Amino acid sequence: MQNFWNKLKLIWTDTSLRKKVLFVFFALIIFRLLSAIPIPGIDTLELSRFLSNNQFFGILNIFAGGGLSNLSIIMLGVGPYITASIIMQLLTIMVPSLKRIYHEEGEAGRKRFAQYSRLLTVPLAAIQGFSLLFILEQQNILVNLTSFDRITNLFIIVAGSILLMWIGELVSEFGIGNGVSLIIFAGIVSSLPSQVSQLIFTFDVSQIPLYLMFLVFGVIVVAGIVLVTEAERPIPVTYAKRVRGMKMYGGGSTYLPLRVNQAGVIPIIFALSILLFPQMIGTFLARYSNVVIAKISQMLLLFTQTSFLYGVLYFIFVFLFTYFYTAVTFDPESLSTNLQKNGAFIPGIRPGVSTSGYISKVLSRITLLGAVFLGSIAVLPLIMQYVTGIASLALGGTSILIVVSVVLDLIKKVDAQVSMREY
Repeated sequence: MQNFWNKLKLIWTDTSLRKKVLFVFFALIIFRLLSAIPIPGIDTLELSRFLSNNQFFGILNIFAGGGLSNLSIIMLGVGPYITASIIMQLLTIMVPSLKRIYHEEGEAGRKRFAQYSRLLTVPLAAIQGFSLLFILEQQNILVNLTSFDRITNLFIIVAGSILLMWIGELVSEFGIGNGVSLIIFAGIVSSLPSQVSQLIFTFDVSQIPLYLMFLVFGVIVVAGIVLVTEAERPIPVTYAKRVRGMKMYGGGSTYLPLRVNQAGVIPIIFALSILLFPQMIGTFLARYSNVVIAKISQMLLLFTQTSFLYGVLYFIFVFLFTYFYTAVTFDPESLSTNLQKNGAFIPGIRPGVSTSGYISKVLSRITLLGAVFLGSIAVLPLIMQYVTGIASLALGGTSILIVVSVVLDLIKKVDAQVSMREY
């Protein structure tokens, strides 16, 4: 506890650290102010009724940073930017030139890669914005709009998404932590006061055992996420001795830390993106009276959060995407080559192909544990929802995963900044 207060004191007394923290604080205030500005033409009563009965838009609201709940000018949130980043990561597998830029050209290559992601964000925001506005207008939430109003609304929300992306990148550059993750985190946390007040107003003494069960469930989930996120499998690495002139260099030993969950929360985002798409199409087609279209709509709406099929597919997609994203972001061959160039080797393993194969084997085994755990954590709230009948739990599990992961990342980066000042 004493160490914690000492760190807080150091953060506040160090001018540079204080500026970083205050920058993050004011950036998040601006984000929350923007989320309170609605677009024109909203029927507020119809909107509240629609959102109260629609888990699909509830999950979208998580990734919009809370901006979708009142159709603010940043209702798209950082969703288009996240989608663009994911697409660019996938393209590194299919396009060798992009893989070379990302993995081999260092910091300059990553900056180029990030610029491509920003450019791709604009058309994706336009497509997502048009689809969302069209669905909302079909649901009579946006009323009495002219063609000019529709175009204006589209430009406003696309500009809002780009502005939010820019704020997120400013936070990453001049503040502490990942700006985009912090924006999503702030959107989730901002809904806590209303949820707590709702819980207080609807408190029922007879439901105390159920509340205690939720509390225990939440503690177990948070502890499990922290444990798996922090877990590492160290691989010993030894540096060969090298003679330069009259001096000998190297000869030290260290280890290569492989994380059990290399992919973080990205598999959750991948899985939700795929599972939400049929629901969006089904919701759109549900308004048509044609028999064939109605049957297609019913089939697509089988993917709702209350269905058994949704839970099974959710687990499978999270499991598969954990492996997939780990393979995209972690290249054992490149790591093996770098070790060999620096005169390092794994004891008992030949450099080159054998080292790459050994790292791949270890990574595959520990990723199995991470994928099973991440899939289980994703599905557990759905099981609890089925047992208790409380629908909000389906959203709570995803929110907890994101919040805990963001907090852990932020704590690590703050500790790194404090350690630099101490030295």
